[in-house]
Amino acid sequence: MSNRPSIIVTGCSSGIGAWCARALDRDGWRVFATVRRPEDLAALENDGIEAFLMDYTRPDTISSLVDQVFDRTGGRLDALFNNGAYGQAGAVEDLPTEALRLQLETNVIGWHDLTRRVIPAMRAQGQGRIVQCSSILGIVPYKWRGAYNASKFALEGLTLTMRMELEGSGIKVSLIEPGPISSRFTANAVTHIERFIDLTGSVHAAEYERQMRRLKGESGKARGKLEPDAVYAVLKRALTAREPRPHYIVTQPAKQGALLKKLLPAALFYRFIGRLG
Repeated sequence: MSNRPSIIVTGCSSGIGAWCARALDRDGWRVFATVRRPEDLAALENDGIEAFLMDYTRPDTISSLVDQVFDRTGGRLDALFNNGAYGQAGAVEDLPTEALRLQLETNVIGWHDLTRRVIPAMRAQGQGRIVQCSSILGIVPYKWRGAYNASKFALEGLTLTMRMELEGSGIKVSLIEPGPISSRFTANAVTHIERFIDLTGSVHAAEYERQMRRLKGESGKARGKLEPDAVYAVLKRALTAREPRPHYIVTQPAKQGALLKKLLPAALFYRFIGRLG
């Protein structure tokens, strides 16, 4: 059994999860990394990281993950970094209920399931860290992202409530709110919008055409986009600080959005944000 602190990191096939899993391993953590597809296991295993299949929409895989991790650690776990997610784009009026349900199942319900399964072990050992990779869109809404906004607003409320309820248990809870980070997130968003949204038959067809050009990289790049190491920098603080913050906002656009929400009257703020879509 390893003496290194242990952590589950989800969504490790690419982007934030892949970077953080490797960086944590390098910094002395025993990392249990999850991916949804079997073909993504080898890259992690080749780097010496213990990798598992887990899909937030399949409770059996969540249960199996926790059982396997606890079997390897003797029932202990020092930290959980919930990260695996995707963004469903499309106007709210064009969003099939099936798409909203899948978004919430993946980005909220599955996270809740996994988190509840590890809290008893953390309570028993008298300490633990739970870090949720939320989004600035859990604080500031953005047009054409209603399903994703909803999932992250829900995650924020659930997590902050849990943070208050776990006070005194030794379990510390934090949220990370990245803005634009380099990853496959945008490419995955294209897949989901094409699956669920009637791009040509909608009253928003012209807007969808513009959005798809941007998502596919045909026009412009996100302002202030950073690499995943920017998220890891705050993840380390959330995992090691004596009293970690409830919120860690990462990129400059995200910080600006959060500040404007505090400073501007609500009507003016939402009018301004609406014009950014």
